[in-house]
Amino acid sequence: MAAGNHCRVTEFFLAGLSEKPELQMPLFLLFTGIYLITVAGNLGMITLIRLSSHLHTPMYYFLSNLSFSDFCQSTIVTPKMLVSFLTEKNLISYPGCMAQLYFFIIFGTAECHTLAVMAYDRYVAICNPLLYNVIMSYQMYCCLVSGVYVFAMFCASANTGFMFKIQFCKLDVINHYFCDLLPLLKLASSNTYINEILILFFGTLNIFVPMLTIITSYIFILTSILRIHSKKGRSKAFSTCSSHISVVAIFYGSAAFMYFQPSSVSSMDQGKVTSVFYNTVVPMLNPLIYSLRNKDVSVALKKILVRKKPI
Repeated sequence: MAAGNHCRVTEFFLAGLSEKPELQMPLFLLFTGIYLITVAGNLGMITLIRLSSHLHTPMYYFLSNLSFSDFCQSTIVTPKMLVSFLTEKNLISYPGCMAQLYFFIIFGTAECHTLAVMAYDRYVAICNPLLYNVIMSYQMYCCLVSGVYVFAMFCASANTGFMFKIQFCKLDVINHYFCDLLPLLKLASSNTYINEILILFFGTLNIFVPMLTIITSYIFILTSILRIHSKKGRSKAFSTCSSHISVVAIFYGSAAFMYFQPSSVSSMDQGKVTSVFYNTVVPMLNPLIYSLRNKDVSVALKKILVRKKPI
């Protein structure tokens, strides 16, 4: 028997969000409601954009892609969390845990870079409106989206691949509500140096590089908006960016707080609460923040509802 296999676990216990019995049912009802809203909002947004021809523009294609990432990310994490509220021991197999980690990294990474791509899209729309249709062509959209997912799969493959090399012997209780990188590393009984380097490396690429892209784009956007003489024109330009800025602040802020704390002050219980924001709350809020306040989306929704209304 190989040296690395004699103590490899076959399953893990997920501790869940809270161990207090009196909180289990209220939390189950709360997160069931959040998940249902998330599914309805994101799948509804994808369907609306697909059915409404005047929403077939790069901005809404990116929105549709963001909704897809949000739906997948929430579906990977939330159902298993709901089980933990109803069962005394929430088991997950070793392969199932690695699969959950793999797809969580893919869609989490995709969301990071999709937000950056959307900032670039707004930069082109506001700073180069006459060239927008040329620069943001369908071919460019496909290249950007494909690039986001290719890099996300590479990131997930690297992190998960090296996670398979770690030995888990004694402790098999993950102090979290899903299989995440940091909680898993705390159970390791072998050297995790390479894994920690990978988390730092890809964390930098997935948080600071997109943030730099977003900040640079908005510096140019702000400069262009301030040159607009019409107050109405400035207000309209600002309104197209405010929703994006809000989601960026919530998503990147919570992710950075979770993954870039010094280990001496890091608390997994605190991390669980923080991760709820970018795994559960943000996917629910995105279709509301981005779309329900958007005039084009409201008009498209009304047209669809009128079209389906029986005579």
